Amino acid sequence: MLVSARTQDLLTRERSLLSDLQAFLEVQGAPPEVIEHARVAARTLDEAFLLVVVGEFNAGKSSFVNALLGAQVLPEGVTPTTDRIYVLVHGDQAGQVEPTRDPFVSRLTYPLPSLEGVALVDTPGTNAIIRQHQALTEGFLPRADLVLFLTSADRPFTESERQFLSLAAKWGRSVIMVVNKADLLETPEQREQVKEFVQTGARGVLGLTPPVALISARGEQRGGDSGFAALRLLLSARLSETERTRLKLGSPLATAAELLSGEEQRASAARQTLTEDLRVLQDLEAQREHHRVTMLGELDGQLNRVARLLSEFEVRADKFIDEKLQFRNIRGLLNSRELEEQFRHEAVADLPEAIDKQFGSMIDRFVESNMHFWEDVQAFLIRRQPSSEVARTRFSYDRAALVEGISGSAKDHLESTTEQQLARQLSKDAEDAMMGAVGGLAGGFLGGLSLGAIIGASVLDFTGGIIAGLALGSLGLFVLPNKRLQAHRQLRQKIAELREALERIVRREYEREQERADARLHDAISPFTRFTQQEQTRLQDATGKAADLRGRIEGLQQEIKALA
Repeated sequence: MLVSARTQDLLTRERSLLSDLQAFLEVQGAPPEVIEHARVAARTLDEAFLLVVVGEFNAGKSSFVNALLGAQVLPEGVTPTTDRIYVLVHGDQAGQVEPTRDPFVSRLTYPLPSLEGVALVDTPGTNAIIRQHQALTEGFLPRADLVLFLTSADRPFTESERQFLSLAAKWGRSVIMVVNKADLLETPEQREQVKEFVQTGARGVLGLTPPVALISARGEQRGGDSGFAALRLLLSARLSETERTRLKLGSPLATAAELLSGEEQRASAARQTLTEDLRVLQDLEAQREHHRVTMLGELDGQLNRVARLLSEFEVRADKFIDEKLQFRNIRGLLNSRELEEQFRHEAVADLPEAIDKQFGSMIDRFVESNMHFWEDVQAFLIRRQPSSEVARTRFSYDRAALVEGISGSAKDHLESTTEQQLARQLSKDAEDAMMGAVGGLAGGFLGGLSLGAIIGASVLDFTGGIIAGLALGSLGLFVLPNKRLQAHRQLRQKIAELREALERIVRREYEREQERADARLHDAISPFTRFTQQEQTRLQDATGKAADLRGRIEGLQQEIKALA
């Protein structure tokens, strides 16, 4: 086939386009089979024109090919005799088998001038029992330049044929419908009815009306068939130099358009997934902040309950002072040791245990809330796992790996960090800080005590001087009222200081632990957040590149249609 300067220019630009498309698909992480289709599309420009015969096994494809070539080239039978793809090309020796890279493809030569420049491809039946054969046929379809779609007059255009024809439509292939065994139709009305039925069905699938030829392969082999003569004229027109050039250049472009559409659909699905991911991550961040605010609010309530315990102690201590610092209690005021023991029993009472219990409840609630939050993170990750319908592209693999990484972090956190461990750590941090604040008051003997015991010891420490001041050994009877007022003032001041120190320390430790939990969550999710943002940028850039490729494809298609 002579190649004009214009055709050569189209070939050069089309090769460049297909190369750019392949590079684009690789960068976008398209599935391997999609990238392979792009490679094949580029290679077909340098291959012979592929005239591919497809149809069900009982449509008589082998008989049709033999009749078309006017020679017994392929075996015929009532069972699926074609178990591989046969590529027939013109050659000096009949039946010579040339090696191919695919073990299921046989390349045969036959001395037929009508095959010069054309490779006639006979495929296994689309409904063959061996599914590998059907897969071979479907895989060969994107390489076809012109498809002869064979159906049978006794069972024209079956559902399986309709489904297979939809593949030809998907790849934008030019199709000629051939109805074999037309000799079974006894009247012109029957022939016209079958032709209309096939034409209408094919139009519904292809979106255009393909030519329909009614033929009898047996009749052609036995002496001639008028339908075959009409088909040969149709093929002669389709295989003219200009038309063959249009089809040869147009087929890879149709493949390119389909591959680009697939990538655009995957990109659209990825954008939607990323949009949903960002929204859920934002919701998760809002929930985290709400969780923090809620927990701080709960902390206020918990601290108020601790303050009430101290207030109740203050009431008991006030009562003790008022009752003991009386003239009628002169005997009791003479023994400071007994007075202190009474103060411990009546005023301090169960304050250490009550504070320990309250603080334990506070920690339990904090830890439980944080654990529930991590469980919510895991539930979020389960919801965000890709569905089975999502194509397994590099995007989905990378995304899934990051999601699994976060899930693993959440799982490790839940499994390796028990509530008791977190409670013990938070309690110890608060006790250490409390010792630093009130340890001087307690004389430095607080090591190893619980928070309640620390506070109890602190209470005894700072009230010891008050109680000691109540003993008659250091008092004159006439100053008892003043001493009582002074004891009340000192008690209130010390309790206020203790309440303020306790609230400051617990709040600081509480917020510090919350910050640590937030940091763990941030560290777990930040890689996924970065991935989401990077993928959005990539997809935005890909949209512009896809639009450019689409414009180049459509421009070349228009130029190819205008070839004369």
